[in-house]
Amino acid sequence: MKKLVLAAALTAAASTAYAGNLEEPVVEAPVVVEETQGTSAGIWLPLILLVLVGAAVAAS
Repeated sequence: MKKLVLAAALTAAASTAYAGNLEEPVVEAPVVVEETQGTSAGIWLPLILLVLVGAAVAAS
């Protein structure tokens, strides 16, 4: 009788372990949003360098 009760308890525990969806979960890749810079942001450094080189040439 003890074995029958133990078997029933194990069967009940095993059936609840498999309850639910048996398909693999769909894991979506995270979406990475990058902010773009304006086109005028990249022009400042070359302009400053051009002014500095021009000032160095004019001073010599």
